[in-house]
Amino acid sequence: MSHHHKKPLIPFTAIIGQDQMKKALVLNAINPTIGGVLIRGEKGTAKSTAVRSLAEILPMITVVPGCPFSCDPKKESEFCELCAEKKRQKSLPNPKDQQIRVVNLPVGATEDRVVGTIDIERALKEGIKALEPGILADANRGILYIDEVNLLDDHVVDVLLDAAAMGVNTVEREGISFSHPSRFILIGTMNPEEGELRPQLLDRFGLQVSVEALDNPDERMAIVKTSEEFLKDPDTFRQKFKRKQKDIAKKIRKAIKILPSVTISDDLVRKAVDVCIGLGVRTHRAEITIVRTAKTIAAFDGRKTVNQDDLREAIELALPHRMRRRPFEEPKVDPEKLDDLMNEPSQNQENQQDNPPDQPPSDQQESKGQNQQSEPENRTDPSASQGNAPKKHQVFRIGSPIDPDKIKSPDRRTVEKRYAPGRRFDTNGGDRRGQYIGAEKRPTGRDIALDATIRAVSPYQKMRLSDSLAIVIRSDEVLQKKRIGKTATATLFVVDASGSMGVEQRMEAAKGAIFSLLEDSYQNRDRVGLVAFRGEAADLVLPLTSSIDLAYHRLSELPTGGKTPLAAGLQKALTTLMHEKQKYPSFLPLLVLITDGRANVGNGGKLKDEIALIADDLVKAGIETVIIDTESKQKGGFSIQLGFCPFIAQRTQGRYFQMSDLTASDLTCATVLGMNTSVAEYE
Repeated sequence: MSHHHKKPLIPFTAIIGQDQMKKALVLNAINPTIGGVLIRGEKGTAKSTAVRSLAEILPMITVVPGCPFSCDPKKESEFCELCAEKKRQKSLPNPKDQQIRVVNLPVGATEDRVVGTIDIERALKEGIKALEPGILADANRGILYIDEVNLLDDHVVDVLLDAAAMGVNTVEREGISFSHPSRFILIGTMNPEEGELRPQLLDRFGLQVSVEALDNPDERMAIVKTSEEFLKDPDTFRQKFKRKQKDIAKKIRKAIKILPSVTISDDLVRKAVDVCIGLGVRTHRAEITIVRTAKTIAAFDGRKTVNQDDLREAIELALPHRMRRRPFEEPKVDPEKLDDLMNEPSQNQENQQDNPPDQPPSDQQESKGQNQQSEPENRTDPSASQGNAPKKHQVFRIGSPIDPDKIKSPDRRTVEKRYAPGRRFDTNGGDRRGQYIGAEKRPTGRDIALDATIRAVSPYQKMRLSDSLAIVIRSDEVLQKKRIGKTATATLFVVDASGSMGVEQRMEAAKGAIFSLLEDSYQNRDRVGLVAFRGEAADLVLPLTSSIDLAYHRLSELPTGGKTPLAAGLQKALTTLMHEKQKYPSFLPLLVLITDGRANVGNGGKLKDEIALIADDLVKAGIETVIIDTESKQKGGFSIQLGFCPFIAQRTQGRYFQMSDLTASDLTCATVLGMNTSVAEYE
């Protein structure tokens, strides 16, 4: 027998700082229709602590005893099928009060664990639809907490989107369907360095707050003392905050009673709409969430009328994650722009031009604007003079983008190894992972395809008489579910940052190409990394990560100058990708080399021989390669053969492109799927 002890929590009111985060959590507790909150921030900033301690200050809820879905006895229209049947039979038990639950959804949870599954044994023996409840059942009328929400598998995200939109979770398994209410406060925490959320789920969060480590030394000392005091004697520590906990709980209960009576003027509603239009927010959920949040803020302050300060605070909570139009844009509201919009009379906004100053630019303007505003200007070493002296180190801005479709990934394939989430390739989902697409016999496994097994053995049941069993199935006849998921690539950009890349702004073009490919990787949830080689060695500027934002910023700051140690760059890339392949065998390793190929630094031997040996190792390791040659064509379509790029492409059986072809607008997009571009014309 196992005994589970409830771990004591640090009281909500004992958390130091992070006032905006705590306010957003409280507002959602008062008004669940706000839609939850996404908390972005670095590790160790009290995100999880605040969420788990929230339930202690929330009012009790009334439930039907024994109901796995915590049905409200006062709302018969929202009863689950079990409670509805008990009501018809007049056997519904007397209601009871219980604390709101905080239900944790683990990142690695399977779909069956999230939505629940059918109790097949009861269905066969008793002929009734019985559900084995999942996480969504436990979270009904409570808080669904997802730590590292940005790392969830896509098929689990789809389930959450359906449940959040409909307020109902439907389980369909083995030809049996079962539905139950699923209304919850969705709270997610994430570290942006580990990747971003897909836009559909991002918009489902009503509010967003960003938390950072505190800079005040006194506050940081207080955090240390609080942690040590709580660890030493949790019960005594919690007793110190009992009064504060009761006070905020009372304030929340009062706000819940006031909320239905809170009003907001049409002028303020119009102001919310005008701000959303002025900031280029595309989703209509923005205005709805702003109004609900503003009314909740007023109720929390004990007022029945919304004022402009309430509206502004609501905007700052509801809009940051809805303003992001492209990857790499910081999800935040510009305070100065918000001030201008808040102070501008509403009637003056009615006749705005089609493209007002505050509205984000069109797609073409967006690309140019991002290059002109987001990227740093060319910077040189301070020791370089303003005359004709050579520039030792330069940081070039990101140049014009390319069309990523011209550089297609290799053929789609099904990978049979360890599951790693993504969107680019089909992969074996593994035991209880991925979408159920069929059945097969496997020597081991727990993911039984009962429907397919029953269909397979049904012709033989007349010959297998049994008094105790309705169906007789031999062990060798059990079929396992065949599932398929999605995996991604581990794309490592190997960038030549030597001095020769500064000629004719090659580095700008190279960065523009990488930027375009990063956007493609963002859409497919690839892991990306960055190796830069210059001087005498190569550096892993960015280890393989899901954070495309981080890759973009490292790329922007990448300096150029020095010699060209091409062999060192390839060797560093090989080592990095082999290590990643050991961790996630289902990832497709892809090396994208961007260089002019003019190697002039080696390990003592012939440069060509060193590069050839590493290229052979890349082939043996199964690493796909894409070679982008930055050396420009001369008139007539020919280039001076100074670099090793065509040689590397041939040796690694990779795909070869010239940068000028990728950036030319008059070229027809060539299909390079699963084939190499001929390098004979460049030799």
